[in-house]
Formats: sequence, C-alpha cells, structure tokens
Amino acid sequence: MTLPSPSRFLSHRVAGLKPSGIRKFFDIVATMKDVISLGIGEPDFVTPQPILDAGIASLRAGNTHYTSNAGIIELRRAVCTHLEKLYGVCYDPATEIVVTVGVSEALYLAMTAILEVGDEVIIPTPCFVAYQAEVIMAGGVAVEIPSKVENHFMPDPKEIEAAITPRTKAIFIGYPNNPTGAVASREVLIEIGKIAEKHDLVMISDEIYDRLVYGTPHISFPALPGMRDRTILLGGFSKDYAMTGWRIGYACAPAELLTGLLRVHQYTIMSAPTSAQDAALVAVEQGEDHVAAMVEEYDRRRKLIVNGLNELGLKTFEPHGAFYAFPNISASGMDEETFSELLLHEEKVAVVPGSAFGVGGEGFVRCSYATAYEKIEEALVRMERFMRRHG
Repeated sequence: MTLPSPSRFLSHRVAGLKPSGIRKFFDIVATMKDVISLGIGEPDFVTPQPILDAGIASLRAGNTHYTSNAGIIELRRAVCTHLEKLYGVCYDPATEIVVTVGVSEALYLAMTAILEVGDEVIIPTPCFVAYQAEVIMAGGVAVEIPSKVENHFMPDPKEIEAAITPRTKAIFIGYPNNPTGAVASREVLIEIGKIAEKHDLVMISDEIYDRLVYGTPHISFPALPGMRDRTILLGGFSKDYAMTGWRIGYACAPAELLTGLLRVHQYTIMSAPTSAQDAALVAVEQGEDHVAAMVEEYDRRRKLIVNGLNELGLKTFEPHGAFYAFPNISASGMDEETFSELLLHEEKVAVVPGSAFGVGGEGFVRCSYATAYEKIEEALVRMERFMRRHG
C-alpha cells in the first residue's frame, strides 16, 4: 500500500517557505570539529550576574505561574521609562506595551495583527531572514527593496515610494541592521516617515540592536515627528543584555494597534516566561554598566575584523551597529554560496552567504564578531590562507 505524503497536508504558504540560509550552514557546522563560527548572531557573553541572580531568585520564590497576558506591569513600566529616557518616546505601560517571547514573537504578532491576505509589506533588504517569512505566513506579500553599499546600506526613499501599490499596508525597517551593521540616518528615516504618512501606511521598526552602536547615535523611529501613532516598535533583551535564551522581547504601539497584537498573543502564547520577565526587569533597571562593557568589547572586535577583512582584499563596509561585518567577496572570484561552503570545508570558518538575507546580499557574506577576540584573530589567519589559494 502506498502511503500518502504528509507534505500534502501543509498549507501552500508554509510549504513554499525557503529554509533559513543561516541554519543550512549551522546544520553542517554541528557535524564538524574545530570550526570557528563567524555566523551565528548571538552574544558569546554569559548573561550578566545580577540578571542571572534575579532569574534564579524568581524561581526560588516560586514565581512559576502565568503573569498578565501583557507581562508584569513592573517590567512594562521599566521599558516605558527606559525608552523615554533614551529616545524621548513614551508609551502607556497599561495599554501600549506587551512583553513577548523574544522579538521573534513580537514580529509574528505585528504581521498577524495588521495583515489581510494579499496585503503588501515593503522591506528594505538585506535584512533578518525572518522578515519575509513572517509576512508570508500572515498571508501577506513581501516586497523587497535592495539597499546598496554605496548608500551605506540605507534604503532609497524614492525606491520605497515607487514600490507602493493600492495593496501596500506597511513598511518594515530594521536598524541597526542585521546583516550589514548599518545604522540609519535621521534624514533617511524622516523621508521614509513622510512616505508612510503620505500613503497612510503602518511602520514596523525592529530595534533589537538599539544599544549596540559605535560612534553614532541610534534613532528610534517612533520618536521622529508624527511617527509614534503609526509605528509598531519591536525591541528586546537578547542582544543588548546577552539574554538570547531567556526569550524576552516587547512590542510597543498606540493602544488601538497594541490591542490587536495582544489579542493574538493571548491566544498563541498566554504570557512570556515569568522568571525571564523578572530577570529582564533587573536588566533594564541595573544593566547599564554591563551593556557599556559589552559594547566596548564589541567595538574592539569590530575594528579587528573590519581591518582584517580589508587587508585580505575583502572590501568591507564599516558597520556602526549590531555585531556584523558584511564583506564583499568578489576578490575571491566566487559567488557567496561557493565562498561560504569552501571556507567552511577547507579552513573550518563559518560565515553566512549574503543572499540568505534577501535581494542585495549577493556577493557578500555576513561575519559576526559576537565571538572572542582571539577566535576572530585565528579566523582571519585561516581566511588569509584561503584567499592566498583562491584570491
């Protein structure tokens, strides 16, 4: 008897999703020894001790039950104070903030809450691999607008406006940017905001790397004139506070919008992990010195990897945010997929092909410097050998 293929039961939206270009390489890495990973976007720091202690104390106190759907009010108040202090944008903790299971859930909530089937979302690329997938899973259509290195990987507002159709619902931006490390200028963001206002579009701004900037300020999109009332702000604790495994993020939006996100959250998650919320409260209230120390170390690594890649002939845009370098690998004579595969197998250095991050990533690879300085030094030695053979 021939058994039916289970895949025939999958929805067309899910069946058509491309596998993550990041995970493809890390499935291979998991089978190898002595690999130096410059691929994964995760801090190598352990969560700072006061935050760890708060999570442990929460468990020992028996805080193992559900919280309010929106999250503990103390954390929402702390996030409100934090954003107002840093960026001058204020949200009502009671009605305009929801604590989520990382920014990944916040992204899912935003797309599910605002999109009808067939709605279009304009996404400047290269960008984090989940953006397009979340749009598609919510029934929408992702419209990619490639940014260019000569424009410092900032989108051209004219190209964004030219892509708007009657089905356009939102513009989705993510700065500081993964994978390029670009930080958007106030001038460009204001122009994008004017376009959103002119066409009455929702803005979604992923600002998970907001504290990881070097020599330039982060501009929070909802703090721009007139933007708060049309923006869903996504933020969290994973990158800034080295809390990836705690899975705590948040979404902020005007109450009418936030109600939609909260409704989806109620029926899919219930509430974010309680002890992780308690730890995040300590992070936002007491973590500044730890954030500053990590940023200082990231900056040291940033200079090492950017200078090192340039010396190898891999021309590298200078990143001013997040913890990624995005070198152009054309000097190798290979495309980004071949470069990444050969580098991994020949020298055991893992990077991610730029094409995994959407249109505009072709000819680049992403190198994370969220790993130890000494490992980056060794990775550059291995890459030099590689380029001597292939450059």
